[in-house]
Amino acid sequence: MKLFNLLRYVWTHPLNAGGRFRAIGRVIRWQIGSRLRPGPVALPFVGSTHLLVSRGMTGATGNWYCGLHEVCEMAFVLHVLRATDHFVDVGANVGSYTVLAAGAVGARTMAIEPIPQSFAHLLQNVALNGIGDRVRCWQGGLSDRAGALRFSSELDTVNHVLAEGEDLPNVVVPVTTLDELVGDDVPAIMKIDVEGHEAAVIEGARRTLGDPRLLAVVMETNGSGARYGIADDALIATMRNARFSPFSYDPFLRHLTPWVSSSANTVFVRDVAAVDERIKSAPRFSLVNGSI
Repeated sequence: MKLFNLLRYVWTHPLNAGGRFRAIGRVIRWQIGSRLRPGPVALPFVGSTHLLVSRGMTGATGNWYCGLHEVCEMAFVLHVLRATDHFVDVGANVGSYTVLAAGAVGARTMAIEPIPQSFAHLLQNVALNGIGDRVRCWQGGLSDRAGALRFSSELDTVNHVLAEGEDLPNVVVPVTTLDELVGDDVPAIMKIDVEGHEAAVIEGARRTLGDPRLLAVVMETNGSGARYGIADDALIATMRNARFSPFSYDPFLRHLTPWVSSSANTVFVRDVAAVDERIKSAPRFSLVNGSI
């Protein structure tokens, strides 16, 4: 069933529309090759960048199968971010967004990842792409106050702060606020993917959210906050109060579209005109299955 779901996902992914059989071929080559040759493999990503991928890295392998695993959100970052900007990647995992921002676009990037194993992979991907001069990596988590929190440790892209009653393999991680970590170096764009802990991260980022230099925030809104008693509607309301409007993004027509409440991720934009101008003037970026 897992393989069937994977093949269906790859077959229907919009970036594979012009090469579905080639995409299935990438799946087959990886499924066989990663078993014959255990260990990390450097796979092509955006432009001249690569990602070091091992079996079980679902997000990273999704980029190999489909060009961009999260096509709308990743394309938004590619099209809006500029080399002169600062990008903050909250919940960096192995570094897909970090490599995209610092490697493909050339922006200064802060990558924040709490899980030690994922953080080690993040450092490897930064080194592999020669972007250490543009990337600051911090092993820790973000919340509404400094301290320490217990995170699950063996769930790959869905590791998260343990909720009350959860009994999973875990690790205790230091946390701070985003305001404290970035200081006055406010980013132009942030990506926040913390598996339901977004409300606490936002609470610790009030000063940053209020700074007009922050143009947009890409945030996960897939209902995972329910484990902490937080509904996505509350996140949306908080961002609206901070003068960010929710949108979806069409990466092929290159324009912001009305937000759909069922979206797994939401693009929050403060200055629509400024973001729209950047989108229209952005170059195209080459992928393993075309360009965007």
